[in-house]
Amino acid sequence: MPYTNAYFYLSHTPVANQINALSYEFDVYIPSGSQNAPQAFEFECQQILNGWIYNFGWQANYTLNVWRIFDYGAKRWDTANIPFSAFTAGAWHHIVAEYHNDVTTHVVTHDALTVDGVRFPVNIQHNAFFSGTGNQFTNAVQLDSNSSAVAYSVYVDKMKISWQ
Repeated sequence: MPYTNAYFYLSHTPVANQINALSYEFDVYIPSGSQNAPQAFEFECQQILNGWIYNFGWQANYTLNVWRIFDYGAKRWDTANIPFSAFTAGAWHHIVAEYHNDVTTHVVTHDALTVDGVRFPVNIQHNAFFSGTGNQFTNAVQLDSNSSAVAYSVYVDKMKISWQ
């Protein structure tokens, strides 16, 4: 189906306090033949604390050639003003995303994105979203298909999440 996705996530022990610094890093590999198939490649960490959803999501948008962040409350992708070029096929790429939140003002901050050793400070903020339910902590990767829905593969390795 065109514009569908495959979402892969892991649940962790909930983080029961404000995250002053969160780093989500991993390596991604696009096999030859798959480099032009995605509509987008997405990844996120998400903390739900006392019903507030703090979503730390990024999207490498292949159509617009830009990195975007997800504003969970507004349900939209906002540009981060970082240009994106399709990942080179047949090579590993290293991603590090840095975030923090404020549980008093319920604000999420995307601090920086590093791609293959090039760090882009962004300092983009958006509001958390109140869902009214529980505590949770997850991380995820999502593969989005384009208009022709060509099947493709992506490998993710050496995933590491650290926070304080």
